[in-house]
Amino acid sequence: MINNKSQQIHFIGIGGIGVSALAKYYINQGVKVSGSDLSSSEITDDLIKLGAQIFIGKHNKKNLPKNIGAVIYTAAVQKDNPELSEAKRRKLKVKSYAQVLGELTKKYKTITVSGAHGKSTTTAMTALVLEKGHCDPLVIVGTKVREFGDSNFRPGLGGYFVLEADEWNKSFLNYRPQIAVLTNIDEEHLDIYKNIDHIEAVFKQFLTKVSKNGLIVANADDKIVKKIAKESGRQVIWYSLKDKETNLIKKTIRVAGDHNLLNALAAFRVGRALGVGQAEILQALEGFSGTWRRFEFKGAINKAPVFDDYAHHPSEIKATLVAAKKRFPFGRIISVFQPHQYRRLHSLFNDFTNAFDHSDITCVLDVYDVAGREDSRAKKEVNSFKLAAALSEKGKDARYMYQSQVSDFLKSEVKSNDAVIFMGAGDIYKLTQKIV
Repeated sequence: MINNKSQQIHFIGIGGIGVSALAKYYINQGVKVSGSDLSSSEITDDLIKLGAQIFIGKHNKKNLPKNIGAVIYTAAVQKDNPELSEAKRRKLKVKSYAQVLGELTKKYKTITVSGAHGKSTTTAMTALVLEKGHCDPLVIVGTKVREFGDSNFRPGLGGYFVLEADEWNKSFLNYRPQIAVLTNIDEEHLDIYKNIDHIEAVFKQFLTKVSKNGLIVANADDKIVKKIAKESGRQVIWYSLKDKETNLIKKTIRVAGDHNLLNALAAFRVGRALGVGQAEILQALEGFSGTWRRFEFKGAINKAPVFDDYAHHPSEIKATLVAAKKRFPFGRIISVFQPHQYRRLHSLFNDFTNAFDHSDITCVLDVYDVAGREDSRAKKEVNSFKLAAALSEKGKDARYMYQSQVSDFLKSEVKSNDAVIFMGAGDIYKLTQKIV
């Protein structure tokens, strides 16, 4: 992408969980980095500590430094973005985040992890397995991993690249993996895809990007994954809850839920395919303490444990709540949910009304409005009040409330044997931090 280390790379949308990891990669390579984002966060603060120059607020062409060699932008950036327009006017090298990652996948022995759910956790587990197996992988993951110093990036010199491969905006079609892990396929990102058939077709197209002598590590318990992996023309290694190693791994891992057991099985299969010993794999999985905002313990309210979780899709919410109920069978599960994107709430409204069966009390907060990814019809037809009402009609104890009301409600309601889970992909984690 850029060879002259005296020049800078400027990132538009540098606060994104994926883009920030790529920025860290270039910082680690000795390249000067600058970037812009609409708001500051833990992520932008971390980048500043690493030496990046960060501009916070409305995007402005003046944010582009003079001595700049290239501009990398997040796919969420609009075509008329002033910084993007200025970069093109100055005839700089301009590429999307996914395009640059695509170039990197050709330089390394790349292992991608894709699927509707479980990508971040499976990527982290797989990376830790390779690390324990002395493969020293480069890692870019869509969450912060404690074992990487609470970072979404791990530098590595072993020639392996473990990458979380997102299907949003068809980004993963840019990548060229030697091993592709496929976790599951579900109705998600319906702002990009027409329906489940469209999603299946694009995942099928992605599998053609796997090198001819490469591997697909596929979840045999997912019908669509099983179908397209069989049709891929590549060698497939399967994993399933029916595997003989399942009970051993279940006793080993510290993270709850069958969904995490499947994630661990995927990492186990990758490790074995690359020659990592079973003892090292189990040691890596046992040491994994979970990732940022994935059933992450944050503290207590009235002596009841409080967790923060990224779940924002009905399937993810259901999996998180099932795992919580198994872990805390004798108390109530109280969930505080912030829907993420009106469009998603509109497309999957009925699924959302069935996602909270294992929640004893559900607090529904206002929708996190995703700039540039909404549509006016969805905003008119659905909202959080309607979701809470629909849940109540199904006999659930659901309440619509403002964020400012949550703290007082929890302090008056929560008992010591309850468990509280904050869920959503927006800024609800800031509320969790404020309250706990």
